[in-house]
Amino acid sequence: MWYSVFFAVLVALFLLFVFAGTDNWRSKPPVLNTVHPFSFITQDGQPFTEKDMLGKVCVVNYFFTSCRGICPRMNNNMRMVYEAFKDEPDFMIVSHTCDPETDSAPVLKHYADSMKVDTRKWVFLTGRKDSLYNAARNSYLLDDPKNAVVNINDQFLHTQFFALVDKNGNLRAQIYDGLKKDELAKLKEDIKELLKE
Repeated sequence: MWYSVFFAVLVALFLLFVFAGTDNWRSKPPVLNTVHPFSFITQDGQPFTEKDMLGKVCVVNYFFTSCRGICPRMNNNMRMVYEAFKDEPDFMIVSHTCDPETDSAPVLKHYADSMKVDTRKWVFLTGRKDSLYNAARNSYLLDDPKNAVVNINDQFLHTQFFALVDKNGNLRAQIYDGLKKDELAKLKEDIKELLKE
């Protein structure tokens, strides 16, 4: 019996020594998906692909500049995330329009200027509607693929959800509701975790 207790204490001390002062004992945010190849246009009229996200922890969302519903609240909440991490060299926000017919690069540039953000840290993207919606549904899991209808012109994606992508282009942790304070707090914690990886 004495040897069993001694052995258990020895194992406990060994584990404490190995993991003390580290986060190795914590589980890592799970991988949910991988970002598929894409090519969009930034607010500055420059090409932007999935490769531009590599090496950065990215928060992804969809909005449109003429939205008077959830988008202003959602982007104000995103701005709080931006303010918290804008000085992190490996952090970026990637906002896609869901209304590319209206949101051209110059319109997105005007919107970005009105937000007073550094567009090297918070990029606004436009492109082909079918490609934008495909990325939302199949890369970022921000909309159900079942919502797709035959004619792309009959579709409109309007979502308050945020996705989190790690430095390797993997969708991680969970999908966050951009209108809920508790989920925004969890998003910030998960960003910190991924920045350490």
